[in-house]
Amino acid sequence: MTARGWIGRLALSLGTIVLCLGALEIGLRLSEGNWIGAWPNFVLESRKVQTTRNDSRHVADPALGYVPRAGYSADGVSYDAEGFRRSSAAADGRAAILAVGDSFTAGEEVSDDQSWPAHLQQILGRRVLNAGVSGYGLDQTVLRAEKIVPEKQPAAVIVSFIADDVRRTEMRRQWSAEKPYFVIENGALVLRNVPVPPQPDPRTTLGFWQRTLGYSFLVDFVLRRLGLLHDWYGDHARAQPAGTGEKIACLLTGRLAELQRRSGTPILVVAQYDPVVWQDASFAAEQRRLTEGVLRCSRENGLQVLDTFDALAANDGKGKPATLYGQWHMNDAGNRLVARLIAAELAGRHIPPR
Repeated sequence: MTARGWIGRLALSLGTIVLCLGALEIGLRLSEGNWIGAWPNFVLESRKVQTTRNDSRHVADPALGYVPRAGYSADGVSYDAEGFRRSSAAADGRAAILAVGDSFTAGEEVSDDQSWPAHLQQILGRRVLNAGVSGYGLDQTVLRAEKIVPEKQPAAVIVSFIADDVRRTEMRRQWSAEKPYFVIENGALVLRNVPVPPQPDPRTTLGFWQRTLGYSFLVDFVLRRLGLLHDWYGDHARAQPAGTGEKIACLLTGRLAELQRRSGTPILVVAQYDPVVWQDASFAAEQRRLTEGVLRCSRENGLQVLDTFDALAANDGKGKPATLYGQWHMNDAGNRLVARLIAAELAGRHIPPR
């Protein structure tokens, strides 16, 4: 066959593929809600929503990237005048306990009185300051603890994390929000990206494929079914190579140990778990490995630790840990169980009344 013949066949094949993909695109748009009249860039629209959400619930912070907006209240989520998540549980006059962490601490997907810090306040009868912030990496969590402890002088600090918080330490931008990050120089942590720059315009964050294939309902449909939207939609910018976060996280536990020594405030490091851990064995193995690394470094640095895995798996003898979650975070029952575990751990230690 001549070169012209091969080129003709190739063009015909490519044309057929394009026509088939076009037919699938139109068919899906008609069958999934009549998207024929609207052709948005789905990636850009998602990032606009994330940016708007960040701007409404949070305010920019030069040291941490962002913090909760003081006085914010909407849809069962409210923050007090100091930016702590509210709880209506009764509390006495003893010094508060400080809870720091990511969305699992903040109480994403539940109302104010259903977060685990709120349940802990109800169990202990003393105030628990919920300083959790959705989207935080372990680095931001530690920096927030270092900022609040000298101001509030709590009786104890609870540092909660999930394994993904370790990966987040490798980022300079996470979920459309700029953040501080650490690099390791001569075996020590050195802070970078501070003051934290402003959040970028979502239109400037799209790569070539997102600017082009982002308009495809077919691509969105396939990636959604495969559970691959995290990096496609998510606006993340890496500062460190993958895997560096494990070393950073270990050194961060050393900073917590120094905070404990300097302030005289006992610190408890608590491991929580993403719901996918109970659905995917290979994912669970990696998450457990990362979690155990943080807990091991915490112990070596003289910090108390609590791993909630076994208790969540048992679920008060009922099994089925998935029932302790909403979509991506713990539900009221899950948070109540975590609070009971933390309360039991605190009961075995001397927490000064201050």
